[in-house]
Formats: sequence, C-alpha cells, structure tokens
Amino acid sequence: MDRSDGVNARFRQLPAVDRLAELAGQGGGLARWSLLEAARDLLDSTRAAMHAGTDSPDLSLEVLAERVRALARRLQQPCPRRVLNATGVVLHTNLGRAPLAQGAARAAATAAAGYSDLELDLETGERGSRLDRVRKLLCLLSGAEDALVVNNGAAALVLCVDALAAGREVLLSRGELVEIGGSFRLPEILESSRAQLREIGTTNRTHLWDYQQALGPETGLILKVHRSNFELRGFTHEVFLRELAPLARERGVPLVEDRGSGTFLDLRPHGIPEREAWSGLREGADLVLFSGDKLLGGPQAGIVLGSRKWVERMRRSPLSRALRVDKLTLAALAWTLRALLEGRGQESLPVLRMLLASPEELQTRAERLAKELAKQGWAKVSLENQGSVVGGGALPELELAGPVVRIEPDGSASELARGLRGAEPPVLVRVHKDAVLVDPRTLQDSELEAVIEAFASLFR
Repeated sequence: MDRSDGVNARFRQLPAVDRLAELAGQGGGLARWSLLEAARDLLDSTRAAMHAGTDSPDLSLEVLAERVRALARRLQQPCPRRVLNATGVVLHTNLGRAPLAQGAARAAATAAAGYSDLELDLETGERGSRLDRVRKLLCLLSGAEDALVVNNGAAALVLCVDALAAGREVLLSRGELVEIGGSFRLPEILESSRAQLREIGTTNRTHLWDYQQALGPETGLILKVHRSNFELRGFTHEVFLRELAPLARERGVPLVEDRGSGTFLDLRPHGIPEREAWSGLREGADLVLFSGDKLLGGPQAGIVLGSRKWVERMRRSPLSRALRVDKLTLAALAWTLRALLEGRGQESLPVLRMLLASPEELQTRAERLAKELAKQGWAKVSLENQGSVVGGGALPELELAGPVVRIEPDGSASELARGLRGAEPPVLVRVHKDAVLVDPRTLQDSELEAVIEAFASLFR
C-alpha cells in the first residue's frame, strides 16, 4: 500500500463534524455553535497535517473531543479579554495601549446603556453636533481656535491631507518618512489621501532652503512629522516649526504638525522630555494632530487642534463623516478632558500614574511581589533595577528607572511566560536572559494578588 492509500485510510477514521461536536458537548456548558465551529477547524487542520505528512495525530474520539472542547472554550471567551500587564511597557500596542480611567470607562458604559443626547440640544430641542462639547473642552485645554475629533491618529492625518491638499503636493523631509506599527508607512497614507508626496532634504539633514526651493504653485501643505518611534543622531539637521511658520505664511500654505502622541501636561519636570501637544500651535503650526489613546491617556481617537479656517475645511469634508467617532469614544474622551481641566489628571488617568509613579511606590510593590513569589519555593527570586519603556510609538529612547522582580525557574523562562499567558486572567511578562521579569510599574496594587496566584497555579 502506497502512502496515499495510508492517508486515505486515516481520513476515513475521522468522525463527521456533527458527531464530533455532539461527543465534545456531552456534559453541557458549551454552546453548540462553538462546538460545531471548533470541530470543523480541528478536522480541517488534522486533514491538512495528515496530507502534508507533518503530523501523525491521535485520532481516538476521546482525544479529538477534548481538543474540540478546548477550542470551543476559546471561541466562547470574551473578546478582547482583560489581561494583566507586567511587562513595564506603559503604552503596549498589543495590549490596547492606554488603559482607560475607571471614570472614563463608566462614562462610556453609561452612554452605551441607553439613549443619550448625542446629537440633540436639550434646551432648544433641535439637532446639535456630537462634537460640540468635546470641541469646547479641547479648546479650553489648549487655547486653540478650533478642534476636531476623528476615530484615530492615522485618520486625522488622512482627513487633513485629503481636505487641504488633495491633488497637490505635500512637502515632507526624508528624515520624517516614518513607518508606524503594522507596516503602515507615511507615504502610503499620503497616497490614500489623493495627495502627492514631495520628499525634500536627505535622511539625516534637511534645511530651510530645501523647503524654499520645493515650494511652488502645486504645494498644498507643509507637513512636519514627529519621529515618535525612533531617533536620528549624529550628523543631522532639521527645520523646526518656528522657522517654517514665516515661510508657510508668506506662501499661504498650511503648516501641519503630526505629533503622533500628545499630552496636555508639561512632563519635563518629571524627566519625560515631551512638550504639550498645543505647543506646536504656539510655534507657528496651523494644525496639530495627535492620538487620544497614548500619552493623553484617553480612548482611541485622532485629535486635531488649530486654526478655525483649516479645521472647518476638514470638518466639511465628506470624509469626516466616515471617520467620525461614536458615542462611547466621545463619552470617555470628554471625561478624560474634564479630569485634565480640573487638575485630576495625574491621580485619575492610569497612564499618568504609571509614568509618574514614585520610586518608593514602585519599590514597595516590587518587594511585595518578590516576597510572595519567593515563598512559593520553586524558583530563585530577586530584585534588580531595569528600566521600563513608554511604548506605543512614544519616546523611544526614554527609559523609566525602577525595580523589577527577576524569576529564574529551573526550566525554560519562555515556557513559564507561556504558562502565565494561559492563566485567568492572563499575565504578560518580559523574558530576559533565561529569566522572567515582572515590572510593577504597569500593575495596580489591586492586581498583585492575581499575579501571585497565576505563578502559584502553575506549580501546584
């Protein structure tokens, strides 16, 4: 019998989808839809492995049914799931970046739970704008003439370029042609906005005369992009907003700064070299664009601040309707902005609490974790200083000093990290030099017990 006959014989041993789902569902607790989908997925992957000769799976009904149950349980889990971030990466893109403040989450839940005055003026009974209240808060915080909110930072840039420079040239230094997460590149974003990218200068050096020579009748916009996820060092030169502003005014061309990440607090006294988002307007930019879910600490959103003339052109664009935010985002963002206006940002917003945590607070948290983990007795546990990072494409070279708990297991550190991801709730850690690192900066005091329990559950 040749190999194909043997494979066909094993194919015939596989049960039908309905039969396998029925066996896996005995005992109850799992929905039929999830059992059927899990059975289909398992049988498809099993046939593919058998056909390729890469696997010789156990085809007993008991084993197959147990695998279906595991897959079905995974399908029925909430999505996305809550996880505990012990990596020390404050704005962890894979974990949803900025966690919302409890007050912002409650505001979003209230907006979602029933009807709301989203686009209604309760005083007049007439239709209103969903953005009016958030726009007012943004202007109060920044001093900007006008403001606009769309669904994320990339959307703000697409709308800006499409509304102000469609069919025309956008001047941008080659040293600012960034690629953001997920392989999204700035030239491709600009192309989707119906504009033509005009690269100027070189990768490491761009001068004012590069802009002067490139500016012409076809110029629709001058764009400055914050290098938020890398730094340029060595023999470098760039032109700052305050130098570009007179040139842009003289030629009647809007000057736009895409900051990527923005804050309304001056973080420099805390050792974090990030200026306030609105400072670009003070330096001559007509518009400043940034995200709401990075250093601002709010929900995912794209925020535009600046001149009423240019913001109004963006607002009137048909594209703005496609990119508008929903009521949950508006509720959470409004709560976040009010907290900042009232001076409660540092105490209320998780991102700011993590970034500005005191050495004493971090040390106390780390010592508690180390003490409890050492009691479990299955690994060498110690404390060491190793910097956390901001993450989320913000401040790439900045390290936030603080302690971490180092766990050196007898076995593989990677396998230990994998086991922690399977805990309930999952715990995310760093793996470094055959050890697991638990960083207290991105954990709340109320989460420490769950982390300790997750480690303990793996060695019972």
